[in-house]
Amino acid sequence: MRRPPPQTLIALILTALWGLGLGVMHLHGDIPFIDGAEATLTNLRNAVGGSRKPPDVVTIVAIDDETSRVAGHYPLPRATLAKIIDAIAALGPKTIALDMLLLDPGDEAGDAALEQSLKRTSAVLAAAGIFPESRQRVVDDSKEPLARVPSALQFLEPQKRFADAASYGVVNVQTDKTGTPRFVPMLFRSGERIEPSFSLRVASAATGEHTTVISDQIKIGDRSVHTDSGYLMPLSFYGPRGTIRTISASAALNGQLPEEAIRDHIVVIGATVTGGGDVFPTPFDPVLPGVEVISTSITHLIAGDGLVRDRGVRFIDLYFAVGLPVLVVSLLSWRRNTIGLIMVLCVVLAWLAINVNVFKHSIWMSAALPIAATVPPALFFGAAQLWLGRRQAGRFAEQSELLQRIQAPGLAEHLARDPGFLAAPVHQEAAVVFIDINGFTGLSETIGPAAVRDLLNGFYYLVDEEVTASGGAITSFMGDGAMILFGLPQPKRADPANAARCCIRLADRMRGWLAAMPEATASRIGFKIGAHFGTIVASRLGGGGRQQITATGDTVNIASRLMEVAARNRAEIAISNDLLHSAGRDSVPFMEGKLDGPIETKLRGRAGSLAIWLWRGRHDAERP
Repeated sequence: MRRPPPQTLIALILTALWGLGLGVMHLHGDIPFIDGAEATLTNLRNAVGGSRKPPDVVTIVAIDDETSRVAGHYPLPRATLAKIIDAIAALGPKTIALDMLLLDPGDEAGDAALEQSLKRTSAVLAAAGIFPESRQRVVDDSKEPLARVPSALQFLEPQKRFADAASYGVVNVQTDKTGTPRFVPMLFRSGERIEPSFSLRVASAATGEHTTVISDQIKIGDRSVHTDSGYLMPLSFYGPRGTIRTISASAALNGQLPEEAIRDHIVVIGATVTGGGDVFPTPFDPVLPGVEVISTSITHLIAGDGLVRDRGVRFIDLYFAVGLPVLVVSLLSWRRNTIGLIMVLCVVLAWLAINVNVFKHSIWMSAALPIAATVPPALFFGAAQLWLGRRQAGRFAEQSELLQRIQAPGLAEHLARDPGFLAAPVHQEAAVVFIDINGFTGLSETIGPAAVRDLLNGFYYLVDEEVTASGGAITSFMGDGAMILFGLPQPKRADPANAARCCIRLADRMRGWLAAMPEATASRIGFKIGAHFGTIVASRLGGGGRQQITATGDTVNIASRLMEVAARNRAEIAISNDLLHSAGRDSVPFMEGKLDGPIETKLRGRAGSLAIWLWRGRHDAERP
């Protein structure tokens, strides 16, 4: 198995550390900078799950606009509140919970009537905690479990006469940044004092079971309620307002309470009157009454159908915070193409499906944490890969440019597209042109290496420019000469005509190039060109470390020998009859300069003769 490059290993280690850091912070409570995202994603998951029917546990008796009209004003007189409690108590509820603060004394007759009503039934009253912040944030890092419950500056308790007649609990809920209630703390503290929540006190009164506090759990009798850090119970709303059965308190005043909705139920009395102010936004309703929020938490405690988000779930979140980004970055490094992106998308969709599915089954795994752990490393790694890819592409471009300086551009580009090009020898028809500088060896001995280099650079530039313009390929520069092919990478019908035209253009350019040199230099050198058309063997020559594209065969040898024929006959170009015949009578050699032939000529090292043509420019043809 191929070992990943060091930069990938470093990226994976940093990704894992980033996810681990976020996961450890998450174990100790919500992370402020991703809390808002988690709230939004939780609302989305609630919306995906839709409304659901709540268990038939709680009935809300609402002090609504109709009750206020019947009573004559709001807040209700305590004597009127006593009548409502008596009417409910007569139908045999499990307990009556008053979601209202009875902090100040009222008129004596009303307070006395309410006190007596409370004594005649099982009732739970609401107290409230005053906190230094709007949210009951836990900041104590002590390992003592009760040290992490929300700490209030003080408790606002019911009037003593009412507190003596009934039990009470703290009614505060914990909201997120959007104001949506997310948790109901089960316990509150103020200094050394610990008080249960209103919902927990109601559940205990309704079941007749004592509550026990253990690590990450609240036990009501034999049933365990799994809580989050700080004994917070997550809320899972059933739907918009009215989803939990709600009856107007005016029905109690008019003697019209339905017995089936009261008997053996927990009855929560709370205000829903317009302008009452006790409302909260939820995923299903922008103004859900506070009494329905409290009723939801009581139902969770009794029915055990709330969200589970305890330390075990947070550990699962930690695993996803490490595993998901590491897997995504691994896939991005392994497959840097469309397949890799599709695989990453599949992994993300699989995680999303798991997250939504477990949420539907009342397990609140964090959605924002894995996203926060994955997105930054993936973006940084992707950006780094893109930057490295561009650098690598730049290096490849430089190498390609360098290759094209050494190899003919057409051959280099074809080789880049097809690495197997000419891996095996290929027999094909091609035109071969040789050009050489006469007298160069003797001249190089007298002008020095710097001048020789300048002269050869000028020669190479001239040849390269004309060959490229004619569609040929320079297979090699050989000192003061060059070998040119017309037929690679693919043979074309126009190859002979292109080769013939290239010969004439080379001769014209060489003549002008020599004329621009100092007389002392130009008088000592000249040039000769030989060209032939026939079958060649094109291949790569060399070992694995260094290879050269070239051509061999009799056609190549003849073209090389034709340079000697041109020099011997004081012509600029010697072209075989085969090449001119293939190029056609309308080719450039017939149109420009002076062309003599065909002439049967013997070539060195060959038996028999070959029909050739000698070409001279007009300047040479007119020279005596």
